[in-house]
Amino acid sequence: MSNLSQQTIFKLLITITSVLLCALLLLTRIPGMEIFGIGPNWLLIWVVTWSSHSSIIGGLVAGLVLGLIQDAMTAPYPTHIIPLVFVGFVTAFLQKKRYIQEDFISIALVTFIMAVIAETSMAIQFGLIGDQSFAEVWLQHKQVALGSAVISSLWAPVLYFPLSQFWQVKNN
Repeated sequence: MSNLSQQTIFKLLITITSVLLCALLLLTRIPGMEIFGIGPNWLLIWVVTWSSHSSIIGGLVAGLVLGLIQDAMTAPYPTHIIPLVFVGFVTAFLQKKRYIQEDFISIALVTFIMAVIAETSMAIQFGLIGDQSFAEVWLQHKQVALGSAVISSLWAPVLYFPLSQFWQVKNN
């Protein structure tokens, strides 16, 4: 087996392992890792991390795959595919336009904004399902969106920097 194919397999193995770890972290509530009872959205953080190093198509595919994984772990209604595909697209687009810097503040800010957008998309879907009125959903949405955005943006650099360093080293 050539050295290039070993590196490719190793890179793929680390990428898949990081996705599975993020999916498992969604199921855990570690003390001190939540705000208002809301933990980080690890799969959203992973999509932001991947999309900031990927093409727009790569960001869309990452959002689709991780949305399917999250839907498989929870209920398929409302779907997580729509917000994660949007997050992948927007993050990759911003990266291509060079709006994203590789620093703590940029990654945390992008993650914060994407978490608010993703939670808003979920709230709209909850309202459309009809189990609750839009007014009831919207009251809960403010707390959920803010909690998710704050805690996800605080944890984003913890995932972003090791993975981005790994992907950069292996690409060079």
